[in-house]
This record gives sequence, C-alpha cells and structure tokens, in this order.
Amino acid sequence: MTDAARTPTSGQPLPAAAPSSQGVDARGVLALLDALEAHPLVDPHSLVLVRHGRAVAQGWWAPFSPEQPHLLYSLSKSFTSAALGLAVAEGLLSLDDRLVDVLPELADAAAGERARSVRLRDLAAMSSGHLAETWDRAVAADPDEPLRGFLGIEPEREPGTVFAYNQPCTHAVAAAVQRASGQTLLEYLRPRLLEPLGVTGLDSTGWKQHPAGRDLGFSGLHATTDAVVKLGLLHLQRGEWRGRQLLPAAWVDEAVRPHVTTPHEAEVDWRQGYGYQFWTQRHGYRGDGAYGQFCVVLPEHDAVLAVTADTPDMQAVLDAVWTHLLPAMTAAPLDDDARGWDAELAERMSALAAPPAPGGAAPTGAADWDGVLFTPTHLARGGDAEVRDVRVERRGETWHLVVREPGGDGAGWVLDAPFAAGRWTTTEVPVGDGGDGVVPVALSGGWVGAAGAESLRVEVRFLQTPHRLVVSAEREALSARARWVTAPLHGGPLAGMRSPVPTGPARSATSGGQV
Repeated sequence: MTDAARTPTSGQPLPAAAPSSQGVDARGVLALLDALEAHPLVDPHSLVLVRHGRAVAQGWWAPFSPEQPHLLYSLSKSFTSAALGLAVAEGLLSLDDRLVDVLPELADAAAGERARSVRLRDLAAMSSGHLAETWDRAVAADPDEPLRGFLGIEPEREPGTVFAYNQPCTHAVAAAVQRASGQTLLEYLRPRLLEPLGVTGLDSTGWKQHPAGRDLGFSGLHATTDAVVKLGLLHLQRGEWRGRQLLPAAWVDEAVRPHVTTPHEAEVDWRQGYGYQFWTQRHGYRGDGAYGQFCVVLPEHDAVLAVTADTPDMQAVLDAVWTHLLPAMTAAPLDDDARGWDAELAERMSALAAPPAPGGAAPTGAADWDGVLFTPTHLARGGDAEVRDVRVERRGETWHLVVREPGGDGAGWVLDAPFAAGRWTTTEVPVGDGGDGVVPVALSGGWVGAAGAESLRVEVRFLQTPHRLVVSAEREALSARARWVTAPLHGGPLAGMRSPVPTGPARSATSGGQV
C-alpha cells in the first residue's frame, strides 16, 4: 500500500512529534508492537499514541488504512456518553429524569416500581438494578420496541445499587437523547463534537440502528481511529478542545470516575469499577468494544492510546500496554540514546502490515477449478457464515472468489473479488440490489496441501469491521466452508459488514505490492 493511501483525506490531523521529545522511549512502543504481533490471538489493525497532545506513534496494519471507519462495538457507548453529557449541558435532559418520564408512551410497560424508578444516571452507569444482560429478553418481548420489553423486566435490585453490563441501558440513553433533541445520536454529535474535533472520515461514519431510525447507542458505530483517539484526548483535557469547551469539565469528571463497583467481572481491568459508559482500570480509564477496540486514557501520563483489532483476548492487549508502554513514558524529554530509536519506530509504523494468508499460486491442473460450484457442508458448525455457494473463476491472469449469499429469489448478494497468494488484494464490492454504497474487502490466499490433492483457502477481511472470513473449498468433494475467525456479534448478511452509510460510487482496485 502506498504512503498516499495511508494519509487521511479529510479532517484535522493531530500535531505530530518525535516520541523522545514528548518523553516516550520508542523502544517501549516497539516492544508493544512486538507483543501484539506475536500474540497468537491478537490481530492488530491500528494503533495511535498521543502524549502531551502530540501524536508520537500512529500506524495501520495494511490493508487497513486511516480513512476507513471501523466497527467499534461497545466503544460506541463512550460516544453515547458524550451525547448524554451534551444533552444535560443544554438543559434537554437531567440525570435524575426517569426513563418512563422521558418516554411516557412506554410507561405502561413497566413491570413494577423498580422499573418505573430507573433514572438516566442509573442507565448511564449500567446500574439499572438488573443482575444480568437483558437485551435478548427485551427483544424477544417486543422486537419492534426493545425498550418496552426492557421496562417489562423488573430489576432484581434497587436501581443504582448493582452493576450488570446490560445493553438496553445504553440503548435507553440513546433513545432519551433522540427524544429530547429530535435527532439521532450521530446527527446530534456531528456538529457538537465530531466536526469541532476535526474527525477524519466523517462522510463514511455510520451507526447501526434498531428499530429503524434510532442509533443503537450501545454498539454499531463505525468510526475511524482518529475519532477514537480524539474522543480520548477530549476527555483527557476535561472537555476542552483548542480553546473551546466542547464538553463541560464537570461532566467529564463524572463520566470517567467509578459510580458502581464491578467485582464479578472475569478480568482484572474490568473489575475496577464503571463510570458513565467508561470503564475504570488499573491505570486511568477507557472505553472499549468487543474484539479489541480501545480508547485508553492515562491522565497520570498525559497520554491516550487508541487501538483497533480483532482478538478474543482483550485483557492481553491491556497487559501488553501496562508491561511495555507505561515504563516507556517519562516526565521529561529523553537523552540522545533514546532519541536514536525514534527513526526506527517511525519506519516500523509506516510499514505495518497484516501477514498474508497461507496459500500458494494456482497449481498445475488449476483449470479444473475454474467455474466449479462448491456447496457448503458445515453450516451446523458454530462460527460459520451462511452462504449459498462458492466458486472460483479465472479471468485473464487473475483468480476471483465468488461467494453467493442465500436470497429469497435464489439470487442473494454476491461477493466477487480477486485474490492472490502472498499479498492482500483490496476491492470495494457494490452492495447492489437497490442498496447504496460498497463493502470494502481485502483478500489473500491460494491453494494449500500436497500436489495433486490441493484445497483452496482464501481469507476475506471486511475492512470496516474487525472480522475475517476464511473460505475453503475441496475439489474432490465439491464442498466448501465459510468460517468466521471471530463471529460478528450483530449477525446479518455479509453485505451488511460495512459502515451503514454510502461510501461513494462502487469501484474496484487491487493493491499490486506485497503488504
């Protein structure tokens, strides 16, 4: 990938500085990169480190790039927190407002006095009084209005007294902000927060909705790493941005301090308490999302670290940060010995790349694969994507993977993209069938196995999400499998693996270099 492809095309970049000038030993950042890349369950996508307001290290593992939005999962909650803070500051809402008063048409659904008494402050702190997640129960009770289903579940404890990570809490905050402002979360945040921050990639920033017209709030925001790091820096600076107070300092102080204890969480950095849609941790605080989306704020070091990734072991990422990065930050600029590592880190950051998927070039006799239809045979296995069939086609000197999804008329969405051995090939596949926009993907792979008995293995990265789909095919059995490395939590079709906004006219391009 060229340097130009790595440069954000819009927004206001943070000022950059050499790590040593801001008291960061580049060797610590290099060690952090080594640890992330060496971990068998961590697939890093981006990393931006800001110290004293300066970007001292920033890079994207190709084929990921700065301008591409990334599904943030529950890191979306921290943006929802900011929206609530703005609505409170504007006098649209009070933290002591009851949900049934903000949404009075749902008041009759409340199961009892505890459900009726839940306030916005309880929802923001995940302390509705429920002892477990209620989203599935709420949706099952009322698929069209989950908050009606949520209010129909009487909390086991008094609101404000106990923590449970509970998606309807944040969804209710999103609904409250929308009701009070007359705008979706994204519409509300854009002029008040995202535009003043100069966030890169606003045209492709989107938020999944349910029901239609209401941003999820608890998940589903697709935004750039730039948006993540600037949200963290805004909170580090207690709401101030370049001389303008975007968020009240008092709100930030409340949002990032623990309001409820979290003693029963499985991992140590999740047991340090919860604020208003922010976790407190052993060092500072953070917003985070499934599979390794992090906004880590370290007030004691005047630093912010943003990471996007695909990993089921999120504690491992934080452990690596504590082990390698924290000791690398000092109170003063560093000496000549440390400054000598700045250039090496800059070179490393500019050349970050995900390793290509295993697989070789087309073998002798590959013509027998051209156009053959392979049928999935493993749909009963957990972690498989539902696909109708798989083909590989040779077009000139290029092989294409063609994956067709099920459709009511037998002609579901088709992922048709080139792949090659030893490198990533990037493509934007049209959504089609009347839908707007494209699905950005990158493919790598080829044939594996002994000569004469090869099978096909191609990895598909959906570049606006953390997720990878491994598509394999066996020529002898005419069978195929499409397996997620980490399964998408929102489900849905492959055509939905993108930011839910148009990203411009469909176009197709391949990266010719080894990345």
